[in-house]
Amino acid sequence: MQKYFGALIPVIVMAHLTAGPAAGQANVNVNVAKPAATAAKAWTPSRTPDGKPDLQGIWNSSTITPLERPLGLAGKEFLTAKEAADYAQSLVRTTNRDRRDGTAEDDLNRAYNDTWYDSGTIVKTMRTSLVVDPPDGRIPPYTPEAQKREAARAEERRRKGPEPGDSWEDRSLGERCITRGAPKLPGGYNNNFQIVQTPGYVAILQEMIHEVRMIPLDNRPHVDKSIRLWMGDSRGHWEGNTLVVDTTNYPDKIVSNAFNCCRGADANLHVIERFTRVSGDTIDYQYTVDDPTTYTRKWTVAVPLTKAEGPIYEYACHEGNYGMANLLSGARARERASERDESK
Repeated sequence: MQKYFGALIPVIVMAHLTAGPAAGQANVNVNVAKPAATAAKAWTPSRTPDGKPDLQGIWNSSTITPLERPLGLAGKEFLTAKEAADYAQSLVRTTNRDRRDGTAEDDLNRAYNDTWYDSGTIVKTMRTSLVVDPPDGRIPPYTPEAQKREAARAEERRRKGPEPGDSWEDRSLGERCITRGAPKLPGGYNNNFQIVQTPGYVAILQEMIHEVRMIPLDNRPHVDKSIRLWMGDSRGHWEGNTLVVDTTNYPDKIVSNAFNCCRGADANLHVIERFTRVSGDTIDYQYTVDDPTTYTRKWTVAVPLTKAEGPIYEYACHEGNYGMANLLSGARARERASERDESK
């Protein structure tokens, strides 16, 4: 089995690099997380002054577990501790941003060095994917309607090229420092969240772009469907020790955001999140995606949140952001070069 898994490591790494924004991470903690103890089920959470389970604090979602199960691991829901350690060691070797054993272009594509990355470990459950439903660990296929939308987007990308820059609106919402969306998938860094509770609200601060979700708990209805919010319109309630957050009213543009939970979704996106504190240092966090005009069925992701040391510092996205100006000026330079070539 070990020989078989070792042969699959390149497949796992490739799937990890293509499955979502956690790709390309190198600063990997190879001390594999231990599976959650069964005794955690009997753990009793502390309470806030109004008697609700206390979720407050700073939490981190970093993980090297891929969003979807690699095809080479079809039918394998969990890794052994040895397999997980081999996987982590493989990522250290193959995605090390400090490597200088390739071309100058390879060095450029590695972007920042390892110091900037906070990739985490395999999730404590040792699952082979963050998608826990469907059982195959894969995001369900697109509906015919969604396939047409994606084909239109692909054609637009083909027409504009791999690095579109007609205007800033060609770039993603994250690059433009507008939003990373909610729920936000784990990425290479800035995976911290701070939860604050009051009797009437739960506030969740996302470190990336320092966005705050204000979630009322008073059973008020969602806002009118004509009002669309970057992070959706959230409403919360308690089911036992679990905070349930129901979010609707997403805008269509959120689907192009690389860190958003549900790429390809449309304005019908409906997300149910569940936060359950299962120990002093872990929140069992899951979200279910329901978008019948995009996916052929609902699907669920589980991302354990681990207690983190604070404080969270401001993510100053716009300040000193030369990236956007450079992207657009680079596009103009390519256009001038193309015009010179055509004139010869």
